[in-house]
Amino acid sequence: MTRNGAETSIQLPETTKIAAAAAESGALPSERHRKSEVMHAVVIRFVCLLSSITALSVMATAKQASTISLYGFSIPLYSNWSFSDSFKYLVGVSAAVAVHSFLQLLINVSRILRKSPLIPSRNHAWLIFAGDQIFAYAMMSAGSAASGVTNLNRTGIRHSALPNFCKPLHYFCDRVAVSIAFTFLSCFLLAISALLDVLWLSK
Repeated sequence: MTRNGAETSIQLPETTKIAAAAAESGALPSERHRKSEVMHAVVIRFVCLLSSITALSVMATAKQASTISLYGFSIPLYSNWSFSDSFKYLVGVSAAVAVHSFLQLLINVSRILRKSPLIPSRNHAWLIFAGDQIFAYAMMSAGSAASGVTNLNRTGIRHSALPNFCKPLHYFCDRVAVSIAFTFLSCFLLAISALLDVLWLSK
């Protein structure tokens, strides 16, 4: 009895240590996984929000008045983003992506504060994945369409007298170029978010 009791008293601390070690090793992956979710939910969404707002605001303020010389005549020029349907499309898509990113950021931050799962179900994950995919393709198409118009403004039209409008309207063209760059950055961030959604669904 005493010997068995002694053995029991000796083994109990070892059992406790093993249980504690197992609990600690099980907590580490969970903690790492939660940090990864926080990075996905907060950092990427926040940067995408800033990028889309920058693309929207820079394009919406792109306008300039100048003059150009054509066949010896001085012709007044006035450029505004609203004159181009492609630029309007970019502004509209950027606004939609900004709203999408802001809403997702609010939802995820509230779940983090309540310590609830960021993605509660597979249906929710599929919904987020579909939204990220749709907006990523929309941003890509908006940036591509705006790039075509900007390239035409810079190079003019071959075998015609249409000049390089970006020389007298350099301020306008520079702002458009910056807006397009942030548009493609938002597209890239949405693609990363969609990829992380796929990784979560594959678990």
